[in-house]
Amino acid sequence: MTRTAGAAAFFDLDKTVIAKSSTLAFSRPFYKGGLVNRRAVLKSSIAQFVYLLQGADEASMDRMRDYLKALCAGWPVEQVNAIVAETLHQLIDPMVYAEAVALFDAHHAAGLDVVIVSSSGEEVVGPIGAMLGADHVLATRMHVVDGCYTGDIEFYAYGEGKAVAMRELAEQRGYDLERCWAYSDSDTDRPMLELVGNPVAVNPDKALRKHAAEQGWRLREFQRPVRMRARLPAMPSPPGPAGAYAAAIAAGAFGLAWWAGRRRD
Repeated sequence: MTRTAGAAAFFDLDKTVIAKSSTLAFSRPFYKGGLVNRRAVLKSSIAQFVYLLQGADEASMDRMRDYLKALCAGWPVEQVNAIVAETLHQLIDPMVYAEAVALFDAHHAAGLDVVIVSSSGEEVVGPIGAMLGADHVLATRMHVVDGCYTGDIEFYAYGEGKAVAMRELAEQRGYDLERCWAYSDSDTDRPMLELVGNPVAVNPDKALRKHAAEQGWRLREFQRPVRMRARLPAMPSPPGPAGAYAAAIAAGAFGLAWWAGRRRD
């Protein structure tokens, strides 16, 4: 890649940068912390398996959002923040695709910023981005009152919402979107991919594979997870206001909601 100024590479997170769902991965730590019960952990394990096979469509993501509101209201911000900080490397370290890491390095070498764009909560996506050396993250933001999650979502980074956040960041940072890249596995991320001049379908689901072929988009298959601990320095504690920390709650809740939605199909 030649050096490019004023541009960025935008990466979806789940099944694009990491091999599994970041949101489903935290159900067991939340169980140990007393935030969810044993049945919820089992449901999330099943959801992870189904997600790996089928992905998540628009309807299930909408149900996930709605279920999240009811499930997490009242959870304390500080406890969730501590759980994420303590378990991040253990859970996410083994899932990172080597091919994604290589692209991070290549885009940085070409002068581009690397941005992770995910429907998972800021508290989860932020530390993952720091661990991987991303320059920015765009993620779901939750609402907090008196140190607890209210159940309201301030911004849902999904579908067209991802494209909106990308446009805003591009305006702030001076990115030329025609010179930018975007990577995703899901057909629900078409708005994100269509926004840039260089869309790439990574491990695409059936619908995205078909659309990418019709549009002549690049296709990539990532298959080799690599442990990051030996490659990168230890992750610092995530910065930011308490309101941002509550977004981590979305991790376990999104996984449970997605499973619940599939059960009703």
